[in-house]
Amino acid sequence: MARHSLIRKSLRTFAWALAGVLLLVIAAILLFRFVNPPTSAFMLGHLLSGSGQELRQEWVSLDDISPWMPLAVVASEDQRFPHHHGVDFGAIRKALAEYQAGQGLRGASTITQQTAKNLFLWNGRSFIRKALEAGLALGIDALWPKRRVIEVYLNIAEFGHGVYGVEAASRLYFGVPASLLSQTQSARLAAVLPNPKVLSAASPSAYVWERVAWIRGQMAQLSGLRYLQGLYN
Repeated sequence: MARHSLIRKSLRTFAWALAGVLLLVIAAILLFRFVNPPTSAFMLGHLLSGSGQELRQEWVSLDDISPWMPLAVVASEDQRFPHHHGVDFGAIRKALAEYQAGQGLRGASTITQQTAKNLFLWNGRSFIRKALEAGLALGIDALWPKRRVIEVYLNIAEFGHGVYGVEAASRLYFGVPASLLSQTQSARLAAVLPNPKVLSAASPSAYVWERVAWIRGQMAQLSGLRYLQGLYN
């Protein structure tokens, strides 16, 4: 009898703790809809890594970012960004089908998922982290407009060693503010996002230039700047 009572008490405590964590997460997501995050999990990880590499980041509003830049990252990372609800289940099913057919397992993370990961989580490929990432992405999409998702993403994404956000990357690599990024410069920044610690926007390799050409082609296929016009209405 005492044992069952202890088990019930433990489960009740766990349930309350879980509910408390969930409420804190929802509150943080809601807060960051209106307040610019002062840092991110990835930036904190960089500071704690002891690399000695200076952290560069400067927040800018979406209105102060060239419209080519959100189009470049959508063309490169998540072409269904305006249409899904934070997680692209169709892309996940396709990736799993390709894996079962013997092809390599490719990522199917949306920009919203990458925002959730960069803001709250850690790098890695564990199923636990991916499940947390998906849950956070669904919450973000429910509480934030698409405009806010892309704005936060572009301000916290990593573009090189210690370089976070498009403003810092634009000034460091091209000597211009993010508002003046050209189509090609935007594609160069988007091209390094899959692996910014290895790929360089400042000194692009042949592989990066191939990705730049592909991204520019996708930007054109998406009908150019008209594709994300709804973000600015």
